[in-house]
Amino acid sequence: MVRVENVSMKFRMANDKILSLKEYVVAILQRKLVYEELEVLQNVSFEVKKGEVIGIIGKNGAGKSTLLKIIAGVMKPTEGRVIVEGNIVPMLELGAGFDPELSGKENIYLNGAILGYDYEFLKKKYDEIVDFSELEQFIDMPIRNYSSGMLMRLAFSIATIVKPEILIVDEILAVGDEGFQSKSKTKMMELMGGGTTVLFVSHSIRQIEEMCDRVIWLDSHKVKMIGEAKQVCEAYRNYWM
Repeated sequence: MVRVENVSMKFRMANDKILSLKEYVVAILQRKLVYEELEVLQNVSFEVKKGEVIGIIGKNGAGKSTLLKIIAGVMKPTEGRVIVEGNIVPMLELGAGFDPELSGKENIYLNGAILGYDYEFLKKKYDEIVDFSELEQFIDMPIRNYSSGMLMRLAFSIATIVKPEILIVDEILAVGDEGFQSKSKTKMMELMGGGTTVLFVSHSIRQIEEMCDRVIWLDSHKVKMIGEAKQVCEAYRNYWM
């Protein structure tokens, strides 16, 4: 379903503190612009089978979100390749694919189209999306006025309206009130039970342990450990104690 082969990711960052476009152009012309390579992922390899729920853990900066973006096709790795079989629904950043000047209703159709849903399907599912999001009284309001929790509700409700083959989730279940977190978790469990393949990043080790079959532990931009959820989560806890 998903195969990651020897993936490495490097970013080039300018060492000099350049505050304007003019300074940038002058530095290039004078050949004084110095770059530093920042390695975010180093030779990462693993395979995800159909229907598996894979958790990805690690400290901030370990490369978790970058890895998900590469798998989703948002970024291209510096080295290696990713092979994906099936349609992907990525839930990587709140508000991604939304227009802040449009209403919640308009963004349902916009974001749904970005995810590959056609107009007639979204029209048929519109009431279901709004009901799940619990945003009925705010749905005609421009989403620039939404809180992060309201954005999460809308994004999650659109993304999960059908059963995707592959669902990529980056910390999205950590946002919002306790009631909606519980409802989102139940929806996720339904998707997982229905055969959806899930790659899931969370800082909640308890959540990862409860919901995932296997876990990938990233440390210092490399895979430190891959194995059954309970085994890897226990090793992770002991490592940081």
